[in-house]
Amino acid sequence: MLLTVDIGNTNIVLGLFGGDRGGNRGSDRGGDRAGTRENATLLHDWRMRTDARMTADEMALTVRGLLGEYADKITGIAALSTVPALLPELRVMVNRYWPQLPRVIVEPGVRTGVPLLYDNPRELGADRIVNTLAAYTLYGGPAIVVDFGTSTNFDVVSARGEFLGGALAPGIEISVDALAARAAQLVKVQLLRPRSVIGKSTVEALQSGLLFGFAGQVDGLVQRIAAELAPGAEDDVVVVATGGLAPLLIAESRTITHHAPHLTLRGLRMVFERNVG
Repeated sequence: MLLTVDIGNTNIVLGLFGGDRGGNRGSDRGGDRAGTRENATLLHDWRMRTDARMTADEMALTVRGLLGEYADKITGIAALSTVPALLPELRVMVNRYWPQLPRVIVEPGVRTGVPLLYDNPRELGADRIVNTLAAYTLYGGPAIVVDFGTSTNFDVVSARGEFLGGALAPGIEISVDALAARAAQLVKVQLLRPRSVIGKSTVEALQSGLLFGFAGQVDGLVQRIAAELAPGAEDDVVVVATGGLAPLLIAESRTITHHAPHLTLRGLRMVFERNVG
């Protein structure tokens, strides 16, 4: 079994994969099986809060606690961290608690098979590269990956699987927190779909602006990117949504074609196979 670890700014997501390299094919917004060319079995996944002050031992204690009976059954580890302070702690954790296992930590020098057509590839978060690999492998290209996390990332993939660049925007939760902190008469609201776009209360007005506003932002950026990526063939561009907040926006977006909730974890598995086999 392969343990995958995705350390993001807000959450750490763990995935446990079995050895099945087969899988079903389909075309459904509701899952990450749509149009897959490879669909390894994701046995379990867990989510924990990111703390940039966490030590390797604290991280290992939590990870092993979540894995439970599987902690001593894993046969390999693939991991990444977009939090610089936790990258060395991640290395220490893996070396100290699973020293005998093959492992891949995604950082410069690791083979991903993704050509990076970017001015300075070292600026790129490892998650964006891994998502590009997974999206192209599962859905083909050209493609746009919309990752709803601490920031909303738009990652652009060419028809040949190259990472071309993209756009970054403030994430939904950051915007909610900032609005509540800076506006004295506005409160932090639960992100739910209001009764209508025209809110009949302050809460509904905030929910409308946030939910439909971000959906409009996604559709607007996707349309502009697709027009530049595939002029005259915009409808051929695959748009893949991932990240913890993706389910909020899928039903409201007119451009998202696939939902892949475990895209980064699947990409980590692919990177592991490229480097370890």
